[in-house]
Amino acid sequence: MTQVDFIFDFGSPNAYLAHRAIPGIEERTGVKFRYLPCLLGGIFKATGNQAPMLAFANIKNKLDYDLLEIQRFIDAHELREFKFNPNFPVNTLLMMRGGAGLELDAPDKLDEYFETGLRAMWEEEKNLNDPAVVREVFANAGFDAEALFARAVEPEVKQHLADNTAKAVERGAFGVPTFYVGDEMFFGKERLGQVEAEILRQAS
Repeated sequence: MTQVDFIFDFGSPNAYLAHRAIPGIEERTGVKFRYLPCLLGGIFKATGNQAPMLAFANIKNKLDYDLLEIQRFIDAHELREFKFNPNFPVNTLLMMRGGAGLELDAPDKLDEYFETGLRAMWEEEKNLNDPAVVREVFANAGFDAEALFARAVEPEVKQHLADNTAKAVERGAFGVPTFYVGDEMFFGKERLGQVEAEILRQAS
């Protein structure tokens, strides 16, 4: 079966929006997306890229158009729970290391972990710059937050996240959300239609 990878970081609002659209694709195609925790800041540093708010700050009309595209996506998928986090930008390093630790130790818990973090970030407007808030969010969702985030600062986990990030860049990633259908790369939530078409093409 075709492998579909999602280069993922909690700090991208477009990653959240893609996350909400992915279940429909999974249902229609029968293919499960694999979320790969990577550090968006590390991808930016390695590729010389910047967040849109910085990259397009001096380009007349560009950010306004990006916001229009976001609203169109929200409307098309009826994502009424989305809220732009007032604490943005958020340092997601601790949360991403938590995900990397689960990828090593308990990958069956990753879906719940990513859903919990994305909901806290982009629906509940939590200040996830605060490690105490991060721990509270995941503890309330039933995780052993103390053990989870103690593991997150161990060298093995730190290196795993760094390796994931480096491998994403080696594959061609320069931002989030990036998707791979086999070896075919697609960037941006707007490419999800192409992602679905490629899944079906490779399966035929």
